[in-house]
Amino acid sequence: MLELYHHGSSVCAAKVRFALDEKGVAWQGHYLDILKGDQFDPAYLQLNPKAVVPTLVHDGAVVVESTVICEYVDEVFEGAALKPATALGRARMRQWTKAVDEDVHPACGEITFVSCHRHIVNRLPPAERARFLDSTPPQSVTPTWHERKKALVRDGMQTPGVADKFRLYDRYLQKMDDALAVAPWLAGEAFSLADVGMAPYVNRLDTLGMSGMWERRPRLAGWFERVRERRTFAPAFLEWCPPDLTRDLATFGGETWPEVRRILAG
Repeated sequence: MLELYHHGSSVCAAKVRFALDEKGVAWQGHYLDILKGDQFDPAYLQLNPKAVVPTLVHDGAVVVESTVICEYVDEVFEGAALKPATALGRARMRQWTKAVDEDVHPACGEITFVSCHRHIVNRLPPAERARFLDSTPPQSVTPTWHERKKALVRDGMQTPGVADKFRLYDRYLQKMDDALAVAPWLAGEAFSLADVGMAPYVNRLDTLGMSGMWERRPRLAGWFERVRERRTFAPAFLEWCPPDLTRDLATFGGETWPEVRRILAG
């Protein structure tokens, strides 16, 4: 039995759903509303002490960390290979997946909260909001996420260092555009876990109404269009995100975009 604990808008959960669907693997889902604090349930913390999604449980064995899960899925299950055939290709693939873990994902967490999720959290009654923010473990998205999330919710775009996260994201979009000048996919001629890994982070900008970040990057725009045309894209990314959350991402992200554009032009 293959079980996936996930959430509709989680970029990491979307990454794993994308990999599973590309492999054609059936799975049983356990949906956690991470904006209401389902991830802090003691039973779930036994599976994933970081209180993040996704978590994969395969025949009782627990696998955490989305990049690790994707490689596990590719190795264990039959279906289209998601890793390049050559050692050099796999090295190039892992340069992208490593960049996601080290740089892009932490930046995405901040961008998402400051652009949208802070507004959702601030809808909670004060006592519930405090409980939600205090429940984040000391080691979560980043080693400082417990306090950083509080600052992002409280101060929004005025939080020190937020502008740098948008600039970092923008630099990675340029790196993607440069890589796509050489081959149609990030690690070479074939779609791979590099593309699986980066797709949720470009899609997050799209759902936030920030696709202007690649309006002058036609190769990246073409890559994202090819990703969206895959039969696995809508089931992995769009169909799991609740309509009200999809609206919030678009509404609040759109309100933030003029300030982001100003930051990137500076």
